[in-house]
Order: sequence, then structure tokens, then C-alpha cells
Amino acid sequence: MREHGGNLDLAQQRFGGRAEDWIDLSTGINRVPYPVGEVSARAWTALPSRAEIEALHRAAQQAYRTDAPVVAVSGAQAAIQLLPQLAGPGRARILAPTYNEYAGVLCAAGWDVQEVAEPDALAGADLAIVVNPNNPDGRCHPRKDLLALLPRVGRLVVDESFADLIPQLSLAPEADRPGLLILRSFGKFYGLAGLRLGFAIGHAADIDRFAAMSGPWPVSGAAIEIGCRALRDEAWAEATSARLARDCVRLDAMAHAQGWRLIGGTPLFRLYETPNARASQDELARSHIWSRVFVQEPTWLRLGLPGSEAEWTRLAEALAR
Repeated sequence: MREHGGNLDLAQQRFGGRAEDWIDLSTGINRVPYPVGEVSARAWTALPSRAEIEALHRAAQQAYRTDAPVVAVSGAQAAIQLLPQLAGPGRARILAPTYNEYAGVLCAAGWDVQEVAEPDALAGADLAIVVNPNNPDGRCHPRKDLLALLPRVGRLVVDESFADLIPQLSLAPEADRPGLLILRSFGKFYGLAGLRLGFAIGHAADIDRFAAMSGPWPVSGAAIEIGCRALRDEAWAEATSARLARDCVRLDAMAHAQGWRLIGGTPLFRLYETPNARASQDELARSHIWSRVFVQEPTWLRLGLPGSEAEWTRLAEALAR
């Protein structure tokens, strides 16, 4: 398994404690999740119907402000796994550094993969991949710049897993253009990563192929019921966006007091430059707070945002020590 956040098993092996003892800030998952409420018995006991799946697709179209075809998948990662099957192996270029699963999945499927540093270098690829906003540094690319790439690549995949809080970046409204494919994550903004729900949005030909590859029941009944409810709850989304914006300011101030420099991030995670990220991770881990470090960048430390006030207090005390 490639290096990721959320690897609490490693944290426990090194620093002890039960999973429930830890504050996991190593991911960009909202720690104040959408209130699930009651889930019907049918969601657990019956196979999802086509009508129910289509209702989820309509809810996603409403939330992402698009009329383009949508298909639900079991998390954005499931869509990444299917990408190599949309077309035969060819030249793939990935705007990097970024989420490491793209290169790994494509290489395993026989693609010629090249990581590039600037968007213009994507030109000429059969498959070009941009994460927008980027993980882990939050780098953002304007819509017009990405649309300008479309005629210069075979297919452009834009991963918008962290775009819920920056809707002006989203190309979902343009996703019915041939050659453009948008991936969205549900679990990060809504704080329900364990639900395993995501979406691919694009031209009908690509979405039909995704649907065929995903099979008749790509997501669970519980994911459909909760997903529909959450995606339609605009009041919760607005209140959560406002809270996360305030919390970013709070976390940045705490990091600045440690002498850490903000490199970038999104409203769901922050990336800091530290003198020694591994040492900082270890110090926080002694208080059972887990963070994300990067082998290739020994000064980078990524932190998600604490949820409850008790979590904020624990982080402040750990930093003070």
C-alpha cells in the first residue's frame, strides 16, 4: 500500500493507544461530520434499485451544479482504479507532486507515466491528470486554464476531491464536454469517508463506460440514502464552509506560533514547512495526535483541522509542550 494519511495502525504500533484515543489529523476529512440521522431498514436489507441510484445522481448534479451525466462509485479511489480501463495504455502525464495513487494505478496498468511540474507540460498526453485544488499543497488552477488544455490532450481528468469549499474552481458545470472527466469525493467534506461514496462526472460516453465497469450496485443502500440527504442539505454545507474558514485561521495562528510557515492547503487541511517534519510528527504523536509527513519533502507537515473544542485544546497543549 502506498503512503497515505489515515494510517492510524502505524501510529498505534509506534506510540500505543487505541484508535479511539487518537485525533487523526493526517487526512483532509472533516472531523465534524454530517449528522447521519436514522437510516431506513431497507437501506441495509434490500439491493439498491435503479430509481434510488438515479435519485443519488440527481442529488449530486444539484450539489455540484451540473447537468452532465453522473455515476456514483465507492469513493473517488474507485474511479481512479477504473481510469486505466477507459482507454488502452498510452502516455499519461500527471501534474505533480500530488496524490500518489494516480501514478501507481496507471503504471500497474501498463501506461507510460510522467510527472510534470507545470500545466503546459501536460500537452500531448493521451491522459492528463490535475488535482484541483491539489493535495497536499492546495495549489489551484483557474477553470479557463484547464479548459484551454482540453484540445491539447486526449482526455483531461480533474480530481476535485477538495473542491466543495472552493466551488468557483469546479469544472463540473462544463463536464459534458468530450474528453473532460471530473472526479468528486463525498466523504471528505461531509466527514463520512467510511461511507465510501464518490462520483465521476463527464461526457455520456465516458460515464456509460464507468457505469458498465462499476456493475449494477456500485454503492450501498446506506450510501444512497445518506448521500441524497446530505447533498441536498444546503444549509449544513453553508454553515460548515463558514466554520472551516474560521478554523483555518485558528490553526494557521497556532502553527505560526511554533515558527512553522504555511506553504498552502485547503479549508480541510493545511501544509506547513517545519524544521523537521518527522520530529514534529513524533512530538504530536506522543499526545496521540497523528499528522502527515512526506518522504520526499522532509520539512512538510500536513494537518487536518480539529473538530470539537476538546480536540483543539489537546492540539494546543501538545504544541505548547
